[in-house]
Amino acid sequence: MHGAIDLGARQAAAKKQQERQASAGTSAAPAAPGAPGAGGGGGAYVIDVTDQSFNTDVVERSRTVPVLVDFWAEWCGPCKQLGPILEKLANEAAGKWILAKVDIDANPALAQYMQQMGIRGIPFVAMVVGGQMMPFMNQAAPEPQVRQALDQLMQALVQEGILPEGGLPEGEPVEPVEAGEPQQPQADPMYAEVEQALNAGDLDAAKAAYQRILAQTPQDPDAKRGLAAVELSQRVQALDADAVLRKAAADPGDVQAQIQAADIELVSGRIDEAFDRLVGAVRRTAGDDRDAARKHLLALFDMLPSDDPRVAKARRGLQSALF
Repeated sequence: MHGAIDLGARQAAAKKQQERQASAGTSAAPAAPGAPGAGGGGGAYVIDVTDQSFNTDVVERSRTVPVLVDFWAEWCGPCKQLGPILEKLANEAAGKWILAKVDIDANPALAQYMQQMGIRGIPFVAMVVGGQMMPFMNQAAPEPQVRQALDQLMQALVQEGILPEGGLPEGEPVEPVEAGEPQQPQADPMYAEVEQALNAGDLDAAKAAYQRILAQTPQDPDAKRGLAAVELSQRVQALDADAVLRKAAADPGDVQAQIQAADIELVSGRIDEAFDRLVGAVRRTAGDDRDAARKHLLALFDMLPSDDPRVAKARRGLQSALF
């Protein structure tokens, strides 16, 4: 679950907002909790989720059953291709996981939250388990590919000990059960400092906390990945993703444009595309430009575990481009 987004902070903020509305006498009636079959039109295990019901229908529900969240919009063609596939698989799973659908046009608070997390486009699908959200898919794909990816994700959750083999008995909570609960090896107080900074949206403080961890334990792989992720978020904050990608496509020889485009692709989950882009930049260029592309690619490798097959593939591509 390292790298997952903890939804506890969002839940706490929403609760405080509700309390302020109640004290001001402007509280609306709470949305009825969603239930399998309560909306979505996609079967017994598909629900529609709103700004008001997200904490109940997704965050709280994820403590007893995994919830796959599909962010979509009526104007999004790929969403219309992916949505029915997810609905079919949810009904086949028969309660082993629930599909929650979020129309971002009808739910501006959730759309804004997506942007704050660095998610820049739809379709976007995430798995929420124990209050933790993990990116899953960001593009449409054929049913066999979606089915395989989902099976691999569920197997990984079992292997990590987050889900038991064969799924959860009815009513049994998912681990971890408390939002924000420290996870190994994040029991260190310095990791609590990182978590606090990230929940507050203070990337500078999170970066400084990771740097302090690495000053004490330079080989800590989680701190290395965390620092790389924070630095990536800082770099892409001020970028116009569409403009960057257009510029990179128009001028393959502009190494800085290729570097920025690779950052955009990586934060969007298009990891192979980001790595291939920089390998291509190394192959096409020489001198300082080539060295800049090479160093940036090596820095992006820190975002993933060293044994990730995508890193191994990109390292082979880099060696081929250099020699």
